Amino acid sequence: MKRCLPFLVLVIVLVGTAGFCLAYPKPALVPARGDWTVEVDYSQPMQINLNIPGEDQGQAPKRFWYIILTLTNNSTTDDAAFYPVCELMTDTFQIIPAGKDTRQVVFDQIKLRHQGRYPFLESLDYVDNRILQGRDNSKDIAIIWPDFDPKAKDITLFIAGLSNETVAVDHPIEIDDQGNPQKVYLRKTLALEYGIGTDPALRAKANLAFKDKNWVMR
Repeated sequence: MKRCLPFLVLVIVLVGTAGFCLAYPKPALVPARGDWTVEVDYSQPMQINLNIPGEDQGQAPKRFWYIILTLTNNSTTDDAAFYPVCELMTDTFQIIPAGKDTRQVVFDQIKLRHQGRYPFLESLDYVDNRILQGRDNSKDIAIIWPDFDPKAKDITLFIAGLSNETVAVDHPIEIDDQGNPQKVYLRKTLALEYGIGTDPALRAKANLAFKDKNWVMR
């Protein structure tokens, strides 16, 4: 089973009265020879509330959030390696890896909900680690997170594994045996930012509002 583990490196956090900002290095404006990035279409983030079999049925249904990606390899590589790292970060600095505390039944219900539009929807946990070239080989993938901090007003979804572009930067603190800064390797990552704009008590009716899309090195 594939799990997207936390990947926290070289994050510069700037805190102000209006909120927070994350500063990351930017990808190259002109990709280097051999670098590729797959095409990405993405749905609006949605929520689903479920009673999980085997758990206390007297409890309220558990809430999960998910997004569906359609990935198409129109790059020059015939076989794009796909090793995703996917995290949800709130403006309260909570970081949640995709798939955390998520049972198979959650994906099954999401697939059933969207079987008309996405008949071949795949779970991130089991998708193949390659994306073949051409639109006929596009993949529809569901990425799922458990509910996040009810005090959050903004979230950012970080999705890595869509490109082979990497960069090595110096760690700001750690040094190697020779006294030189340790190298940190960052990957080109899609960052999708959303606002919540709903009282925590009304989270069940919340619709996330799109704010920004960026590619960053993370």
